[in-house]
Amino acid sequence: MTQRPATSGRGRPATPGSALGKRTAALMRKLDAMPGATAHPMSNPSGSVPSFVIYKVMDKMFAILSIRGIENVILKCDPDRADVLRGQYVGIGHRSHLDPRYWISVTLDADVPAAEVRRLVDHSYALVSSKLTRKQQAELSAISPARAPLRRSVRAPSGRTR
Repeated sequence: MTQRPATSGRGRPATPGSALGKRTAALMRKLDAMPGATAHPMSNPSGSVPSFVIYKVMDKMFAILSIRGIENVILKCDPDRADVLRGQYVGIGHRSHLDPRYWISVTLDADVPAAEVRRLVDHSYALVSSKLTRKQQAELSAISPARAPLRRSVRAPSGRTR
């Protein structure tokens, strides 16, 4: 299955007059620009207007962006880094059914600097991308040839790393 890169504006709510917060809109632009990322707008069971957007790379989720209500993004994170971040920032915690060891919730209007949020988005994308199969990584590299291909170290039978 071939993934297409998301274009600017994908996943935005379709209702006229619905405005995103400044930080949410900036983060949405960053997420839309990630190589191979696709946006999947989702609604609550009772709603017809999307309330959040799930971002995936090669059908693997790496971010959930709230586009209504609280300005918030849920990101995949290394467990050790997640613990440090939760202690460092009040705006980083856990807010979903996802495993709290690997997923963090970042409140965008809290004490987390915008540069740190961007680094966390890149970290989440890198974590998910690094776990893709070689075939998926090749497809992702074909979508964005400017990026270096993701590589995993492979142990040769002699015990040396190739």
